Amino acid sequence: MDPALSSSDRGRREFVKGSAAGLAGLGLSGLGLAGLGLSTANAARIDARGLGSGLRGGSDQIRIALVGCGGRGTGAAIQALSADPGVVLWSMSDVFGERLESSLKGITETMGEEASARVQVAPERRFVGFESYKPAIDAGVDAVLITGYPAFRPVHYRYAIERNKHVFAEKPVAVDGPGVRSFIESAKQAKAKNLATVVGYCWRFHDGMVATFDKINSGAIGQIMSVHTTYHTGTLTKRPRKPEWSDVEFQMRNWWHFTWISGDHIVEQACHSIDRGAWAVGDRIPLRVNCLGGRAARFGPESGNVFDHFAAIYEYEGGLRSHHTCRQIDGCPADNSDYIYGTKGSATVNGWVPTFETRDLDNKRTWQYTGRADRDMYQSEHEELFKSIRAGAPLNDALRGANSTLMAIMARMSAYTGQTVSWEQAMNSKESLVPESLEWGPMAMPQVAIPGQTKLI
Repeated sequence: MDPALSSSDRGRREFVKGSAAGLAGLGLSGLGLAGLGLSTANAARIDARGLGSGLRGGSDQIRIALVGCGGRGTGAAIQALSADPGVVLWSMSDVFGERLESSLKGITETMGEEASARVQVAPERRFVGFESYKPAIDAGVDAVLITGYPAFRPVHYRYAIERNKHVFAEKPVAVDGPGVRSFIESAKQAKAKNLATVVGYCWRFHDGMVATFDKINSGAIGQIMSVHTTYHTGTLTKRPRKPEWSDVEFQMRNWWHFTWISGDHIVEQACHSIDRGAWAVGDRIPLRVNCLGGRAARFGPESGNVFDHFAAIYEYEGGLRSHHTCRQIDGCPADNSDYIYGTKGSATVNGWVPTFETRDLDNKRTWQYTGRADRDMYQSEHEELFKSIRAGAPLNDALRGANSTLMAIMARMSAYTGQTVSWEQAMNSKESLVPESLEWGPMAMPQVAIPGQTKLI
């Protein structure tokens, strides 16, 4: 994830104080392990689990490749290194050379005294360009952190699984139906090869969230009758064009504002809330979605062709309707709450505040999460990933991650076209947003969708 974020978006990527992801976005210089809450006690706790058998001919090392060196990638690398004392950062790739070098510098400074042993990215294992993911994955690594642009994640994942690598893949896993189908096919291969895949829906690893949704899914508020998830925040950073930038570079430098790269903010950002909406109903697959959306406050070429607000209604078998609203408009109230209603009561979930509680039909609190709140969910997902690799029982939540991504994509498809979109239509869609090949040069400015005129493909 790119480090240049507006202050209005800090709740999104910096909500966990001291988290590596947030710190990467703010600049890593001078921050050692203590600054990230990653002390020697953490390493000792990991050692106490038992590291299991080694890899690559008996070595206890797990060499990793970082594919995508923005703020999220930098944070993920630090979290992977902090999750297991045998993890070594071995290779890196990015489309921009200066971003790779900045990321490497930040990771090295953060790891402090451990850097010489844990960060071993020799110059010949630093790769730049659109095809740079291939040599980075082929550099003798065991696992790959896929944290580049959402548009490229299906291709990066497919290559990693073909090369028999364990994977951490940031969400969303794709930006269109063909990308989701590709990701699912690769996930099946990963399962058959006993390879791990953890998708970065980090709230699934948050202690308060897990406890709350366990309560909901066990029937604490009865049969679920209605769900409303939100992601209301401000506009992300816009970068004015520099004279030396080609069309492609301009769009990639402003990637979250272009649908072909990001999927639009309902896919790239609000998919977290859509994923929690799916969690609330037991990860059932919706039948269809009807979504409103538009562009009320975006302007200028840096704003690309994405919308700035969406309102989706998912319909399920049995008549359940689940709602999601998201907005990226400055000067408006922020919210990242989930409101879940059942036949016996309700639940309110907000990771930003945080709030995790259930109430009865008279609105009296019946339960409130009081468990540990000191674990960073970004860190937890990496700890669980590498623990599973060591145990020889690799985690694989790729299908669930792909389903939540498709839920977001089908809502965007509905909003853009003004049509109701079924699960089958989205899954089988032939609309491919990502160019088959890319090079620095001209690229037409994508058109803003017009509901009722943009065609459903």
